[in-house]
Amino acid sequence: MSLIDFHNSTDLSGAKLQTMCVDALNGWNVGGLIVRVRYSRGADFSGTCIYVERRIYINLGRHLVYPYGMRTNLAKVKTVGRGWQRPIYVVEFKTAYQLALFIFLHEIYHLLVYRAGRNTRQKESMCDRFAARYLVDDLGAAVRTERGERVPREDWDFQDLDGFVTGRRVRRSACVARRG
Repeated sequence: MSLIDFHNSTDLSGAKLQTMCVDALNGWNVGGLIVRVRYSRGADFSGTCIYVERRIYINLGRHLVYPYGMRTNLAKVKTVGRGWQRPIYVVEFKTAYQLALFIFLHEIYHLLVYRAGRNTRQKESMCDRFAARYLVDDLGAAVRTERGERVPREDWDFQDLDGFVTGRRVRRSACVARRG
């Protein structure tokens, strides 16, 4: 069972955002969780997960205009000569709620990796894929190349992300929200 202490200090509806976060946790056991949504000090967005406290900060830029395209690390790495490169894929968000939810899920995957006893280093691409999967499947977000072409699902959703954090999934949603 997950208990969420949720606080929103932005102009977004806290109730709507909280419901979206709780719904997105469906089936994931993250234990007690503290979530704070606030405006950033200038960056477009950022997120932080403090593992031990199970605290997530979601920071949104006041200046953003929607739809908003977030450059991500979803793509597979390609070997080029003696180095490598990763194409940039853009996830399109129609609203600030979608962006906030993406950041929340990205940070949740960091927490799931930690709770599964896995090495937490260099997991940004996996976290992006975990968040993108939900936004595409449940909220209709699109993944595109930098030129605007739609990216086939198999080009970015190629890992067993659920299996990587096995043991954190529960059969039914057991999330309880608490406003703070």
